[in-house]
Amino acid sequence: MEAFTGKVWVLGDDIDTDIIIPTEYLALKTIDDMKQYGFSPLRPELAGQIQKGDIIVAGKNFGCGSSREQAPEIIKALGIQCVIAKSFARIFFRNSINNGLLLIEQPDLHDNVKEGDQVTVVMNEHVDHNGKQYPIASLPENLMDIIQAGGLVKAMRKLNGLD
Repeated sequence: MEAFTGKVWVLGDDIDTDIIIPTEYLALKTIDDMKQYGFSPLRPELAGQIQKGDIIVAGKNFGCGSSREQAPEIIKALGIQCVIAKSFARIFFRNSINNGLLLIEQPDLHDNVKEGDQVTVVMNEHVDHNGKQYPIASLPENLMDIIQAGGLVKAMRKLNGLD
């Protein structure tokens, strides 16, 4: 089973898409132009501190608000390899999968992790933190195929022999 480790950034409950990428930055031409403003209403310095392979651990209702697809794209462009939260807004969950961003629901980790800690995700099994295992649900194979391909469009191109 695939496993990966990353440094944790801790966020709270109800992180909405306006916090992930504020509306005024949606007019910028590319996701790369926008990513520096990720999470700026909450923590202006955060986008500049995130490193490739880091992991966000958040509270409940992550991704609530509007259905803008730029929100998961910004998180992915910042180098976040997955978001682990108590719960996700459903449309954000599907937008994230379609954009190749792995989301994991886990109700207890957030209350026990500190920013800067490291966690190891063992896909479809558990998250390891400080010697404790936090169980996670398995994602269906079709969703894993989309994530592993880097998003829905890439998965469909691969499925149809176009790539």
